[in-house]
Amino acid sequence: MKPINVGLLGIGTVGGGTYTVLTRNQEEIARRAGRPIAITRVADRNLELARKVTAGQVDVTDDAFAVVADPSIDIVVELIGGCTVARELVMKAIEHGKHVVTANKGLIALHGNEIFAAAQQKGVIVAFEAAVAGGIPIIKAVREGLAANRIEWIAGIINGTTNFILSEMREKALAFADVLKEAQRLGYAEADPTFDVEGVDAAHKLMILAAIGFGIPMQFDKAYVEGISKLDSIDIRYAEELGYRVKLLGITKRTSQGVELRVHPTLIPEKRLIANVNGAMNAVLVKGDAVGPTLYYGAGAGAEPTASAVVADIVDVTRTHTTDVHQRVPHLAFQPDQLVDLPILAIGEVSSAYYLRVRAVDKPGVLADVTRILGDRQISIDAMIQKEPQEGEDQADIIILTHVTAEKNMDDAIAAIEALPAISGSVTRLRMEELSR
Repeated sequence: MKPINVGLLGIGTVGGGTYTVLTRNQEEIARRAGRPIAITRVADRNLELARKVTAGQVDVTDDAFAVVADPSIDIVVELIGGCTVARELVMKAIEHGKHVVTANKGLIALHGNEIFAAAQQKGVIVAFEAAVAGGIPIIKAVREGLAANRIEWIAGIINGTTNFILSEMREKALAFADVLKEAQRLGYAEADPTFDVEGVDAAHKLMILAAIGFGIPMQFDKAYVEGISKLDSIDIRYAEELGYRVKLLGITKRTSQGVELRVHPTLIPEKRLIANVNGAMNAVLVKGDAVGPTLYYGAGAGAEPTASAVVADIVDVTRTHTTDVHQRVPHLAFQPDQLVDLPILAIGEVSSAYYLRVRAVDKPGVLADVTRILGDRQISIDAMIQKEPQEGEDQADIIILTHVTAEKNMDDAIAAIEALPAISGSVTRLRMEELSR
């Protein structure tokens, strides 16, 4: 049977891993796919690197558009990243009738609606398993394995850099800035870590999970995104004393009012399995109405873990590229004409439990004022701890855990608490999730 020819765009970390895995496991992959699969052309600006990785076995060029237009190429694998040139290349590949495999979460989250519409019209497949959680097959699990379920919520640790930083802050009682430097030294964090530590990378992935979970179009601009750069190690310590771990979670829920779409540091009970996912590992919890909560764990980044997902997509495309377009698994799990434009809730409309840390003058009546402000806004207190002032100081930390309330109520309460004369500085607020039902 005629081999499937693959054009690889980008042969950096993931591209090099993809070439290695596909070459090393070529025989096994062919047995699964039903025909040989071979990377026949590689495009990369660094020709020397491309020739070194491929050992001169394939045609190498610095012109990615030439690969996209090559009539001998069946599948284009886009691994260059970014959302400008990558978008042009993907759209050109679709225009030329090529199937596309990509690991580009930003591209899908920002331009997925346009890309999938073009692919549907042209009758080609755009596969993107590697765009979320690296080697964990979470896209396939939600889109196909849980197809019988009404997905109720998804919550995940979907950025390895931030999970490594938070794990180190907890285990070694270090400040964020110190751990970030170590993460950069070890290669877990980029020289410019903004996309990771400010939650943007996780939000891209969450948008994709929400789209396939609930059958909604991409609408990344409506996501609430809060990173970990302002997180104080003292809050991680206090959370642990109370039986919680702090993780940067991507959370999306279907409610009667609309869809929650939010990324932020979150307190999780330490007894939950996901609370014990440490280092650079990823984990995703998916709650279906029939199956209940399900957990998916594994490496969320790295050359070969991500390549595992890329090659799996290549195999899937190879198996199905000759099938009728209407018989294929839809890009976003639901048939294109069955997507629903559910409203994305503003963060003020979201309900959550909260951890509050209040720095207050240690004198009678302060605690009563704080509890009165919360009570006036129907915010119920679950637990409260007042720390002893440090020697020579007249201020102490008050830690409050609340029951579930609307974010807008908490905003109002925090503003009133911060206005009290005995309160020093800003109130620290972290959201809490049980993730049990």
